[in-house]
Amino acid sequence: MLTLQYIPHHDIEFLSTDDKIKKILRSVKEDKIILIEGKLAPNEESELIRKTMEQIDKKFKGIEICGVDYELKNLPFFDKIKRQIANVLLKKKAGITIIGPATIVKEIKRDPNKIELLTQDRKKRRN
Repeated sequence: MLTLQYIPHHDIEFLSTDDKIKKILRSVKEDKIILIEGKLAPNEESELIRKTMEQIDKKFKGIEICGVDYELKNLPFFDKIKRQIANVLLKKKAGITIIGPATIVKEIKRDPNKIELLTQDRKKRRN
């Protein structure tokens, strides 16, 4: 069974980097694919990768991660400004971050119009 876990921005915005990473890795180790509202900061993403590398073993093979920004280019100028001001005031990072266990997520592809998350064949994972 494939499990997706949505984490809204307000659930993690006040957590320290270490606590965010612990929360994420705990869920990923339970074979869940995480959808985080907003993007992780660059230092948080690199720290997540570092902590993941330290924990790789026979059971935990690592993660696949992809951060995607929302496109604002087709909006009228004043709508772009309003959204940017709202994001700054609300401390939101526009976009979404997808993180999944490497044993389940084969690849995450992104282009301007869609995100494709390709999973491993279940029969191959059992071997």
